[in-house]
Amino acid sequence: MSAEENMALARRFMEARVKGDLEAVDEIMAPDFVSRTPLLSVQEPDREDAIRAIVQLSRAISNPSIHFEDQVAAADKVVSRFVVHATHDLGELMGVAPTGRELTWMAIFIHRISEGKIAEEWGGSLGLTELLRRHRLEQEISERERIEQEMRVARRIQQASLPEEVPSPEGWQIAPYYKPAREVGGDFYDFFELEEGRVGVVVGDATGKGIPAALVSEATSNMLRAVAQALGSSSPGEVLERVNETLMARIPPNMFVTCFYAILNPMSGHLSYANAGHDLPYLRHHNGEAEELRARGMPLGLMPRMGYEEKETILQAGESVLFYSDGLVEAHDPDGEMFGFPRLRALLAEHAEEEGPPGDFLLEELYSFVGEGSEQEDDITLLTLRRSSSLS
Repeated sequence: MSAEENMALARRFMEARVKGDLEAVDEIMAPDFVSRTPLLSVQEPDREDAIRAIVQLSRAISNPSIHFEDQVAAADKVVSRFVVHATHDLGELMGVAPTGRELTWMAIFIHRISEGKIAEEWGGSLGLTELLRRHRLEQEISERERIEQEMRVARRIQQASLPEEVPSPEGWQIAPYYKPAREVGGDFYDFFELEEGRVGVVVGDATGKGIPAALVSEATSNMLRAVAQALGSSSPGEVLERVNETLMARIPPNMFVTCFYAILNPMSGHLSYANAGHDLPYLRHHNGEAEELRARGMPLGLMPRMGYEEKETILQAGESVLFYSDGLVEAHDPDGEMFGFPRLRALLAEHAEEEGPPGDFLLEELYSFVGEGSEQEDDITLLTLRRSSSLS
């Protein structure tokens, strides 16, 4: 073949490649074709992988065009310098999601021609890799900004759903503490007035992170308040049953809510409660014992027509109940050890004679345990319900 014929063959080959014309590529490429150029990913230097790279490119771009700026032929080799234009709008390319932008890059290739076929290839795209790397970086920055914005919105939703005022029945101290993690979870707590001076107390946690968890936790908290006050019920189990049925129709798939709901009678110290799969609160007696408040019940929004066991107890003078979320017990130290329930229970017993809320010393112990500078893994919610040491 003449030099002009070789150059024309190289042009036809590159035009077919850029436009994804596999039939033409197959016709022009020698059976034992070898590529010395990794095109779009790490590949073997054989015919099959070269074709796979062409398919990958054609599935990612539209409107491709190629403009040859210079060609030189000598013996059986052709050197081509050309510019490619295409729109990256169809699929992922070198790890970069479609941007809708026009790509323009220059390439220089050397082709060896044997018996009218392209037998061997060297070269590379000048600028395409760098262009896509820049686009990938922009996408990563944009994704981080989107996540940060979502976390800010989720945090605002969650903060707005928490009660602004803490009830203060005579002879009682109610002390909430809430600290969101960097990636906001679904923790919530609430208090509300009920008939005959009783107080409803709820602590819960919706699965997941970000805006979905914040919205579900807010919706669940609002449902609990509305159902409890509308029923005027002294039955925590009945309230959880109603909320579960309502939530089943509204909660996103694969999400559920754990929560512990209690009703306090401040006059008598009577506490009735029901549990929807939440971590068990601890009743801290003045003699140093820490007793779990156990009641059986499935998380809300998980299964329909669920019943919730009710239990009750009496808080004596100086006794308190600690409600908490799993962000406390599931925190890890630098070696991967979990804070855990046994440690929590032991600390409550150890500090039984302290007058202040358990949350104060528990947070000190927690931060000492996880180590300075560690990132908080999950939201932490603590809520203490304490009866004064002296009864009026």
